[in-house]
Amino acid sequence: MSDGWTIGIIGGSGLYAIDGLEDAEWRRVDTPWGPPSDELLFGRIGEVNLVFLPRHGRGHAIPPSELNFRANIDALKRSGVTDILAISSIGSLEEDLPPGHFVVVDQFIDRTVHRASSFFGTGMVAHVSMAYPVCERLSGFAAAAVEAAGGKVATGATYLAMEGPQFSTRAESLLYRDWGADVIGMTAMPEAKLAREAELPYALIGMVTDYDCWRESEAPVEVAEVIAQMHENGEVARRTVGAFVKALPSERTPSPIDTCLDVALITDPAKRDAALLAKLDAVAGRALRR
Repeated sequence: MSDGWTIGIIGGSGLYAIDGLEDAEWRRVDTPWGPPSDELLFGRIGEVNLVFLPRHGRGHAIPPSELNFRANIDALKRSGVTDILAISSIGSLEEDLPPGHFVVVDQFIDRTVHRASSFFGTGMVAHVSMAYPVCERLSGFAAAAVEAAGGKVATGATYLAMEGPQFSTRAESLLYRDWGADVIGMTAMPEAKLAREAELPYALIGMVTDYDCWRESEAPVEVAEVIAQMHENGEVARRTVGAFVKALPSERTPSPIDTCLDVALITDPAKRDAALLAKLDAVAGRALRR
């Protein structure tokens, strides 16, 4: 129904499946931006439709900087998704966010440099606001769901998005703490920016796997430790998805993000590039048809 929820779940390191998904079916979704990370898993939990995308592909085959973020967001929008819940493994920059904790992010610092970060460009320019980069409504549901799933959760955190795939130097880690970042990861940007351009409310649950290398008393993180904590976090994450979906109101009231392109498109209609407009059919078609 038009006032219902279709939740896109982007599963990061540690979340590769959804428990309790009914009528589950993997489907290929083609986009004009190239292939997404994998096929998308369609299904439902109760009356809520879900579309699951493993961010790195099944088997974790794609590194952060080679993810086709535009194709991933386009594929979700093209599949009828109304809102996105992203789940990612993260490192901690704060003593009171130890491994095993969950964090609902509300701000980002973007340090990525090699990734296509917008659907728009020459021939169709748009500038969306990223002052408040996540959906407050979804974030509230997400924090409550982690608690319902038995996890420890913090809210109001700032996420430093780094390029990777290497972990930080110690100097970088200390600098990011000075900047006010609370957690660090490699995948939230430009994912959150592209979700906003596609008029999709977005929330991010970060799963802490390790302390970043700012702590003098601890050896630098190794992948084996991260993987072990990822598996432990993944159990809580799967329960969290179920709790999140079951707590959603029966009707989805509109979000201001649903129409944010109405005040973002700037190119004169006479100067718009037809080829780019065709690629924007899913992510911006509603606004471009106005």
